[in-house]
Amino acid sequence: SLHGVWLRSETEAVTSEVACPPDGGLVTLWAGEDLNLRRQCRQIYSLLPLAARAPTRMSAKHRTAIDAVHTRVVTHRGYGCRMPSFDIVSEVDAQEVRNAVDQAQREVSTRFDFKNTGTTIEWKGDLVVEITSSTEERASAALDVLKDKIVKRGISLKAFDHGEPRSSGKEYKINGTFTSGISSEQAKKLSKLIRDDGPKGVKTQIQGDELRVTHKSRDALQDVIALVKGADLDFAVQFVNYR
Repeated sequence: SLHGVWLRSETEAVTSEVACPPDGGLVTLWAGEDLNLRRQCRQIYSLLPLAARAPTRMSAKHRTAIDAVHTRVVTHRGYGCRMPSFDIVSEVDAQEVRNAVDQAQREVSTRFDFKNTGTTIEWKGDLVVEITSSTEERASAALDVLKDKIVKRGISLKAFDHGEPRSSGKEYKINGTFTSGISSEQAKKLSKLIRDDGPKGVKTQIQGDELRVTHKSRDALQDVIALVKGADLDFAVQFVNYR
């Protein structure tokens, strides 16, 4: 059988949805350019025999329009349409981070046990803070205040790396960094975890500082999320773009 839809312009080709065959079989997009006055029209065929497809000449603009439609379809027998997926990321809300640091600094500046200790919590970069105090004990106490505010702002402490108090002249300092993004090593660790302990057939793909997870079953993806949440990871993760 032949299933087709007329697309009268490149714009329509980009915005139109392509329906999947009733049997969920292999979907193939084929475009041809008419040689008469209706040469701007296009027709997309599915389930068309290879022998019936005649080679056609197509401009780069026309090919781009057809490719835009083709990206909406997964040409995989048995799936028919795009497979369900989600992304694993490790992000921090910059505004919540700033709120946590500001609240910690206000508390340190007003508490009696920090009086006359010169204790401060200051920004030293986009995601870098520095705690300064006249004593090692008060520097550590200020760090505890900051951690408490971080947790209350809904940020995982796994996203905050800090060092130990260090002497700097007559003061003690502690540097801390809020981490954002999944490193290559962390992505490989997640991929191995999902491959070894996750549902069969789950696929992962590293995309920059995030990890894409796909499977034909949404239930399987939920199992992967539960698996990653229960894993003992040394970095924070979130699950986004579930579709």
